[in-house]
Parts: sequence; C-alpha cells; structure tokens
Amino acid sequence: MKPELIFDNTWAIEDEGVRVFILTGTERALVIDTGRSGMDIRPMVESITDLPYELINTHADPDHIAGNRFFSSFFMHPSESVVYYNLNGGTGIFQPVYDGDITNLGARKLEIVHIPGHTPGSISILDRNNRCLIGGDPIQCHGRIYMFGIHRDLHSYIYSLQKIMKRTDYERIYPSHSDLPIDRDVLPELIAGAEAVLAGKARGEPVTVHGKQVAAFETGSNILLCDLRLL
Repeated sequence: MKPELIFDNTWAIEDEGVRVFILTGTERALVIDTGRSGMDIRPMVESITDLPYELINTHADPDHIAGNRFFSSFFMHPSESVVYYNLNGGTGIFQPVYDGDITNLGARKLEIVHIPGHTPGSISILDRNNRCLIGGDPIQCHGRIYMFGIHRDLHSYIYSLQKIMKRTDYERIYPSHSDLPIDRDVLPELIAGAEAVLAGKARGEPVTVHGKQVAAFETGSNILLCDLRLL
C-alpha cells in the first residue's frame, strides 16, 4: 500500500476498497479521509511532502475515519458529529466546515461542497485549479452506493446531485470507491435512478449487506442499496 500520483500534486492511497487522497499546494497539504484499515497514514504523507498538513473527512462512515485516531483534530461538516462520536467511536476534535468554505493550500484553492443524502454532512472538495471534484461516496461509477439506514435520505441525495450537476466549474470526479476518475455524465443516471426508487417505479431485489437485508436497485452503472421497505 503506497500513494499513487493520479495527477499533479494529488495522490490516492487504496485502503481495502476505499481511497485516501493527499493534495499539496505551495504552502500546505490536505489529507482527505483516513481509510478503512486503521493504518497510520502520516508516514505516507510525509514521504510525499514536508509541508504542514491537515485532515478533512468527507463524512463519518467507518471506512473513512479508521485512521483518524492518529490526528488530534480534523475538519468535518458538523452534521456528521453525532454519527462520528456517538455511533462510530470517533476521537479528536472536529473543526467545522460549511458549504462554500474556501481553503487555499497555496496556489491551489479548494471549495467545500455540501452534498447531503448519503449522510447528512457528506461533502466533496472542489479543486478549482484542476477543475475536478475529489472525495466522497455519493457519486460513483460501477459502485454500490449505500442509501439504507436512518441517517441516509434519497430526497436530499437527489437534491445534492442536481446541485452538483448545475455547476460548470469541474469536469472530472474522483470518488472514494470504484472507478477513478469518472465523468460527470453519470449524474443524470444517478438522479433518474433515485427518483425511480422513490416513485416506486424501480425494480429491485433483496440482498444482504453486512448482515442486514436491504434492497438493491440497478441504476445503470451503479447499484443503490436502499431500505427494504422501498421494494
């Protein structure tokens, strides 16, 4: 397991099916998520850059925060704190980020884009210099997108995808799972699939995920895993 350069000043670490991203500017670096295995990723970051670095979490699902214990603080949308601390045993002090916040790594501006639905505080990071979105689970290609459980909501998910689709300041998406990179053309397909599920027009089947019975709906290039009641 080692960082792979995916484009200029941007690395990905594959950690048991989920990605950690490392971005560098001229003044600072940013780590996006800490993976599933619980490894200490700091030595990998420090093998890439000697710049000071910070951590941001796209959301608080366990496969994105397992290595957070090696960081005393991190950035996260505050809507994730309940799940992070009370359900998933997270540690450290979170510093809130909100939709539209801008951070500058030095000659590299990043914008926080709040995209609730997969979780209440899910975010993506817009890399303005490179015209791409980085991080998160809501937008994938050939993936299984988890939309079951009390903290997930298809209504917000559709709204967030529509919001992202209206933006014209990015071309590529670098998701946390499955294909990398992907084209924004997947967005209409995901929106149509989620709308069909909510309208009762999608054909699904029961499957077991982590010991739980859920409903699987194919949306073309992805599978939405939803609550069984939606079958």
